Amino acid sequence: MFVYCSCASPVVTTKDAESRVQVVISVATKSSRTAFHQIQLTVLHSPHTHQVHVMTAPTVDLAVLDDYQNLSFAHFSSVAPERLQTTRFADTLNPRNPADLPKLIERLKPFTVISCMRERTPFTPELLRALPNLKLLLTTGLRNLAIDLPTCTELGVVVAGTDPKHNLTPPSRDSKKSKRTVPDSTTTHCWALILGLARQIARDDRLIKSGGWQGSTLATQISGKTLGLCGLGRLGIAVGRIAVTAWGMRVICWSSSLTQEAADEKAKGAGLEAGEFEVVSKEELFKQADILSLHYVLSERSRGIVGKQELAWMKKSALLVNTSRGPLVDENALLEVCKAGGIAGTALDVFDVEPLPQDSQWRTTRWGEDGRSEVVLSPHMGYGETETLNSWYAENAKNLQRWLSGEELHARLN
Repeated sequence: MFVYCSCASPVVTTKDAESRVQVVISVATKSSRTAFHQIQLTVLHSPHTHQVHVMTAPTVDLAVLDDYQNLSFAHFSSVAPERLQTTRFADTLNPRNPADLPKLIERLKPFTVISCMRERTPFTPELLRALPNLKLLLTTGLRNLAIDLPTCTELGVVVAGTDPKHNLTPPSRDSKKSKRTVPDSTTTHCWALILGLARQIARDDRLIKSGGWQGSTLATQISGKTLGLCGLGRLGIAVGRIAVTAWGMRVICWSSSLTQEAADEKAKGAGLEAGEFEVVSKEELFKQADILSLHYVLSERSRGIVGKQELAWMKKSALLVNTSRGPLVDENALLEVCKAGGIAGTALDVFDVEPLPQDSQWRTTRWGEDGRSEVVLSPHMGYGETETLNSWYAENAKNLQRWLSGEELHARLN
């Protein structure tokens, strides 16, 4: 265990006056995966009795969840240090797992304020009703489907997020030029997975480091091929625009309510021509796509929207990429297709259960061998950029300061 202390200068008015000093004690264990605590004490010394009294300031208990890289400390440590006691939990407990729910309740019961990362720890009605001290729930972004907002409102728990940081058209450095279109972090990661899978980067990296050279198959060309977009929202548009402008790809798209007229408007809004986003049926999307990328909002209607039938429609040479939400795809169906080599490969950033269990077949199967598909995995890093998460925690810290001061919160969600 490590203990760090820092003291403010004592304030003394006369030789007979009482002296007061504030001491900040930070306690952390060796492992960054466990809790971190910060406590502020006030030490009083009376010159008349020569007695020293230690008083703890009224504290607000803050739990920071799922901060795997400990980025939050630099932001929360400056918020009302005389009142705030912070505990960071870097290991995720999922309340949808029956074994984790009682552990999570016991962990979070003491806390008045909780800072959570979107789509990591779910706040279900059962969990929320078991946290009697919770008053403020801070999250990231303007939408977190893992938080049951109606239950929070019923219980009087305030939920606040952060303003969006995905500015796709920042001003150009040269005012004579048109605005540059800059992809957000999820779009960047999506293309990193597409290129990594198509060019066999992960496989060849492993091969060279183990003493080998080239693999049994070559890279897959993407220029001029067909990109299929399942969903044409903000992220689907951004991914499709790059496909057209960078790789000269044909882009086809489908969603349950998408029309060609709407797709044309989206294309023009992205600086493309009408018709660049071609609307097709769901069956044709999966049959024609050389690369199929998912950009669909998860709901009860869309859960399992890619199942056994959709995977059977895909070309044997096709690639499937999911940077959206794990449950959009029937995981068992995709595992079976990949084990049989039914498609050339898949790249996944999202999973049904996160963090991915140690015994998951995605971890344990020797992909790319004996006729099995190539598989590239990343640990839900679509938004995992240092700059993005730091900006979110900075906004969370400002909102916490507002709440402690009785001010109106920004980006309130309920």
